[in-house]
Amino acid sequence: MTVLPKQAQIPMNFGYCSAAGSSDFLIAPCNRDAVGWVDRWPNWPSPALFIFGPAGSGKSHLANIWCERSGAEKFLIENLTFDLAANSYFEKNILIDTLTPPFDELAFLHFFNALAERGRQLLIVAELPPARWTISLADLRSRLYAAPAVGIGMPDDGLVGAVMLKQFADRQLNVDPEVLTFLLARMERSFEAVGKLVAAIDEAALIEKRTITIPFAKKVLGQLMV
Repeated sequence: MTVLPKQAQIPMNFGYCSAAGSSDFLIAPCNRDAVGWVDRWPNWPSPALFIFGPAGSGKSHLANIWCERSGAEKFLIENLTFDLAANSYFEKNILIDTLTPPFDELAFLHFFNALAERGRQLLIVAELPPARWTISLADLRSRLYAAPAVGIGMPDDGLVGAVMLKQFADRQLNVDPEVLTFLLARMERSFEAVGKLVAAIDEAALIEKRTITIPFAKKVLGQLMV
């Protein structure tokens, strides 16, 4: 577990996901239920689990943690064909990131059944839960709708700030709490935005050999928002 600077005035009441490979995944109310399902593996009540949520919410990060823990292979849905689904023997669990209708429903039904018959499990990342999808094939619809679906919400200020603070610490950058507060009030609330902003500030600070002050952070943020 990374020890973060104590002087930062950002709520740090977050745990770390107990799944393998998760030392940089912070647990918060917006993702706690999804973390619980990942930690419950392999004792899922269904061959499949959905993790859904908006872009930048961290669902792919959590899915990758499960992938490392379960030894799963990542599968691209655009590679799925009926012949592949009907004739392949799946030796590992599968992660699909992401699945969005429309897709070949018959091929996916055979794919789903083949995994279930061999005792494999499937984690599907999506922006919407399957209950909000339009699935024409009744057998597939019943299987997908029966699978647990757990949502991840967008991170709040406390979690965004904690992630940003950790990323600065990982880069061995000392950033005053006032700078973090300034950035939090003006940046997009997503993990993707945090990563881009921290990387941009780090690069600019190295090039310009500058300390990270509010005016400097304001300039970098403005360049990213252009």
